[in-house]
Amino acid sequence: MTRSPTVPEKWRWFPEGRYGLFLHWGPYAAYGRGEQVLFREHLDPCEYEANACAWRPDHYDPVLWAETAKKAGFKYAVLTTRHHDGYCLWDTATTDYSSAKQAPQRDFVREFVDAFRAAGLRVGLYYSLLDWRVPAWFEGPEVDAEAWSSMRDYVYAQVEELLTDYGDIDLIWFDGVWPRTREDLAGDRLVARIRELQPNILINNRLGGKDSGDLGTPEHHITAEDRIWESCQVSTWRLWGHTIGERWRSSEKLLDMLCECASKGGNLLLNVGPQADGQLPPEFVTRALEIGEWLDTHGQAIYGNDGGDVTEFITRGWQTTVDNTLYLLIRFWDGRPTLRLADLVTPVERVELLTAGQPLAFEQQGEELFIHGLPRTQPTPLFPVIKITCAGRPTANQWGRERLWNGDPTRVAEWARRRGETVFATK
Repeated sequence: MTRSPTVPEKWRWFPEGRYGLFLHWGPYAAYGRGEQVLFREHLDPCEYEANACAWRPDHYDPVLWAETAKKAGFKYAVLTTRHHDGYCLWDTATTDYSSAKQAPQRDFVREFVDAFRAAGLRVGLYYSLLDWRVPAWFEGPEVDAEAWSSMRDYVYAQVEELLTDYGDIDLIWFDGVWPRTREDLAGDRLVARIRELQPNILINNRLGGKDSGDLGTPEHHITAEDRIWESCQVSTWRLWGHTIGERWRSSEKLLDMLCECASKGGNLLLNVGPQADGQLPPEFVTRALEIGEWLDTHGQAIYGNDGGDVTEFITRGWQTTVDNTLYLLIRFWDGRPTLRLADLVTPVERVELLTAGQPLAFEQQGEELFIHGLPRTQPTPLFPVIKITCAGRPTANQWGRERLWNGDPTRVAEWARRRGETVFATK
């Protein structure tokens, strides 16, 4: 069974939150072809820079963003303060290539931090170590040590600004270390300085070095780690920044990713690319609010859970646990009145269709639980949830723990031998 790792109290907010909002936003949004359009399409960097300096998103309203995020059930949010194109969304003293010095004349990071903090959400800041505009980043210290040192000082100064001028920051989300290494960046020194400035901050694992950082960040896949982790996923098919014509994943798919992450003991960091004018795409808002409405009723199965996967349940959905409670998150509702859950050994005290607030009849026959009285019609457009209250922490027998692909295979042989040794049908 997957369990959430033990974490210091100062970081407990992270596994308790389970659901974060990722916001990839910058002047690249005006192109409408993703956050890496400058590099992927090999654009003229001078032309791109001119367009970036002219970019002015007059409809940027972080208070509305925060209100939407809160209503949608997100518990924290991470904003791209600078992506690989080098454009800064805050009032930095290190360059004039910023929202404060160019057309907007606004410190977007300050507005974001203030708005999300006021809404009661935790705040994370994404920062790209890579700046495509600077040759020294790609040539490295071995080609021009002085240029590299200047580049590294530039990065350090910007990180220090972000962690000095905006109050307590809960998470710093690095990205873009390639092709450099942690050693090139003197990453240990940078981490030490970050700890001095923000003792309670979480640092992700993308500063370089195997297993570095405080949390894992699997991207475009959901893979559990033996530390706190979040799967960063797009709400569209592929791209992170605003993309005209991108296809949107359904509410069911987005919720499924959240449930899978929670079942495996991790978080979902779900991305949206705001439009060039600063508004959240309506397609995203619709889906996020649908999930938020589901969380209003079923959030107890997601927030602060201990992971799940107590017994085999893939033929129906996901599981999560909180203390003595087992939640069944039903992906596939078959309309049958009885559900059988195999291999649960803990005595059950109560069963409820959480979706409807309806007690359900049940019986335990040895290590089998039968739940009765389920409605024929699916009681919610998204995933119905059954809440099982146990006498102790939900526990499975050996079969429930090991299943087909784990443990001693002779166990499966014993099970198969119940019908005999022949390959022919027995009568």
